[in-house]
Amino acid sequence: MFEVLAFVYENYYAGETCPEPTHLERKLSAVGFESDEIDDALRWLKGLNSAASTTLPEPWLLQPGTNSMRIYPPHEQNHLGLQALGFIRFLESAGVLPAHMREVVIDRAMAAPGGPISLDDLKIIVLMVYWGFGQEPDALVLDELCEDAQTRIAH
Repeated sequence: MFEVLAFVYENYYAGETCPEPTHLERKLSAVGFESDEIDDALRWLKGLNSAASTTLPEPWLLQPGTNSMRIYPPHEQNHLGLQALGFIRFLESAGVLPAHMREVVIDRAMAAPGGPISLDDLKIIVLMVYWGFGQEPDALVLDELCEDAQTRIAH
């Protein structure tokens, strides 16, 4: 499923409108993706569209208090895993993942099969959430989300 989502992001992130699900399904099939992967990805995208198109979140979610903290219940901790939780926290502390988008990232990660979510899969989810909200992450965030950490040279 994540390969399909990455393909969709790579082909439609630059302001190009994503086709309707039936057309997208045909296109993904023509590219060579399996029907199970396509179905999972389209269901996941439908959930993302629903979450991103709802009315504005509650004001407290847009502007949490300075001392507020997101508590993850055990089922979220188990499904997300330590790496994903740490990365979400990193994005929050860097000020690039607002609370309402964080909640959509968590929702979409919880909707993904399996678990714990790999860091690479979480990065795709974060990119797709930005895309779903019609926002493009700044260059440094995009670099963090797209660069392979194993090929990175420490300075």
